[in-house]
Amino acid sequence: MIQHLFTRLKQSDFWAVAPPFAWLVLFLLVPFLLVVKISFADLNFGIPPYTPLVDLSEKVLTFTVHLRSYALLFSDSLYLITYLSSIKMAAITTICCILIGYPMAYYIARTEGSLRHILLLAVILPFWTSLLLRVYAWVGILRNDGLLNNFLMWLGVINTPLEIYRTDLAVYIGLVYAYLPFFILPLYANLVKLDMRLLDAAYDLGATPIRAFLAVTLPLSLPGVVAGSMLVFIPTVGEYVIPEMLGGADTLMMGRVMWSEFFTNADWPMASAVTVIMVLILLVPLVILQINQKRNYLSQAQGRN
Repeated sequence: MIQHLFTRLKQSDFWAVAPPFAWLVLFLLVPFLLVVKISFADLNFGIPPYTPLVDLSEKVLTFTVHLRSYALLFSDSLYLITYLSSIKMAAITTICCILIGYPMAYYIARTEGSLRHILLLAVILPFWTSLLLRVYAWVGILRNDGLLNNFLMWLGVINTPLEIYRTDLAVYIGLVYAYLPFFILPLYANLVKLDMRLLDAAYDLGATPIRAFLAVTLPLSLPGVVAGSMLVFIPTVGEYVIPEMLGGADTLMMGRVMWSEFFTNADWPMASAVTVIMVLILLVPLVILQINQKRNYLSQAQGRN
């Protein structure tokens, strides 16, 4: 068995994936395990602001696990409402990105020459500016005396300013604006590799453009849609900056709750418990999706054989 292990270690594919796996373990798994450890501690008014799980005093090793944070988390309905609100806002944002981003990615992928590079540059260009500055620009656009209301009142479309700033609508606008490129780029990478001969074959068989899109393009682009949706949905659930700057007091999202628990209440165990549950909520769908994709791949491989 040891000889087999060394043989596996000598293979080149192992050394190709070892550095990224080591990076994920060091900067993702280890910090998350530290957060899990803190979530089972109790609040302590000191430094650090939580009780230790392992005590080596008096030469006796003792383990003390506290479930106060999880008990409060599952007993207070406010946290459940906040989780559901975060998931709802992330889901709506993802749907909006699909509806807006799919036609954009499709058009860019079908564009030829230098125009394609210009359009891609337009999608990537917002990343050259800080997210904080871009969101703050939306504050100047959406507030009651902002650019949008002044323009609409100048046109005579409205007589009184629209109440957009400090509402959920403003948060949706900010989220879609900030995360739309994360959906467009992976979907574009999928669409640009699509074999156009498949569409030509569909047209030769009498398919209309809409029928060819539904039967050929859309199914083959689903991996790009799923990848882009995950890149939008997962960070949106824990978003803090956009809801804080554009949302109102009744805008409930987990990022604001975690910030409040960490820095306002200084309750690190509670904030850690909120974080652990949020990660588990996001992890379960990803695991199910990965299992289904693996099953579909295996079934397709068996069908080809």
